[in-house]
Amino acid sequence: MASDKSYYMTQEGLEKLNKELEHLKSVRRPEVVERIKVARDFGDLSENSEYDAAKDDQAFVEARITQVETMIRNAKIIEKNDADSTTVQLGRKVIFQELPDGDKEEYVIVGSAEADPFEGKISNDSPIAKALIGCEVGQEVSVPTPGGDMRVKIIEVK
Repeated sequence: MASDKSYYMTQEGLEKLNKELEHLKSVRRPEVVERIKVARDFGDLSENSEYDAAKDDQAFVEARITQVETMIRNAKIIEKNDADSTTVQLGRKVIFQELPDGDKEEYVIVGSAEADPFEGKISNDSPIAKALIGCEVGQEVSVPTPGGDMRVKIIEVK
């Protein structure tokens, strides 16, 4: 089997995954097992929608446990390196402005395991992050988008 990919994340992201794994194993898994047991008691399994739904939930929970375990096992913690605070890097917050006169936007660049655009966290695999990583404050960058390239200027890196 080929080696699994690395999952870049902050220490907080790793802790969040560990909590989710604990919840899945200690709460969700027993709940689903109990639902299956109760549904079995309804009799004929061939027409038992409660049993089918519980088995589907069990498959989902088990798949998520496997996925989270893999992410934890292959986690690469993003170290906070303050040595170069003007370059966009994984784990840093970047503030940029769409040119010529767009609004300022700010995102933290994180690994795909932690990405949540609604919380201002974008994956290092996203087109925006790929275009910005390695660039410096003041630099103008072309970001590929489905509607054509977007020009942005990096305002600040934190």
